[in-house]
Amino acid sequence: MNWTEVLGFLTGAACVWLAVHQNIWNFPVGIANNIFFFILFIGAGLYADAWLQVLYLVLGALGWYWWLRGGRQHTRLEVRRTPVWAWPLAAVVVAGGIWAIWAVLSIHTDSTVPWADATTTGLSLGAQIMLNRKWIGNWLLWISADILYIGLYAYKGLYLTAGLYGLFLAMCVVGLARWRAGLREETEPAATESQKVAA
Repeated sequence: MNWTEVLGFLTGAACVWLAVHQNIWNFPVGIANNIFFFILFIGAGLYADAWLQVLYLVLGALGWYWWLRGGRQHTRLEVRRTPVWAWPLAAVVVAGGIWAIWAVLSIHTDSTVPWADATTTGLSLGAQIMLNRKWIGNWLLWISADILYIGLYAYKGLYLTAGLYGLFLAMCVVGLARWRAGLREETEPAATESQKVAA
């Protein structure tokens, strides 16, 4: 355990907690987390996860903007169900990403876990893009990725980070429930109002 793992733990836990509560500060805290984890993962030989942090940093900046200005008429973005068309597209993109990352890791690095590293990376990228758009389905992808991450980091001896991802997993389940409940609360009053108008 070293300082980057400890700081990665703290900023990572804070970032997910803020996302669960739809707090815009999840993005700057997440960017700090990306820096700490980049350093940690390079040292552990988890190259896909390390470079994923660079992509996260870019996606975090984009998500920050979208959450503030991505709604109608450049207003705040609201939580929405994942569009039906997004699921098959996400499946193709994630699968293609996994294959491409696995190929790069297998050929150009000394990674001992190319499939696991590639799979968690592909799922995480899909989840981050959905989170940026405030689509509820992001939590399902994060949950899938976190289950795999716990085993991967434990295997690599990063026990604190494995524990962090166990915490992430629990918070993602809470996030899924909270976002679904919030969406129901928003749609029910709108349905009631439309019924009154129709009457």
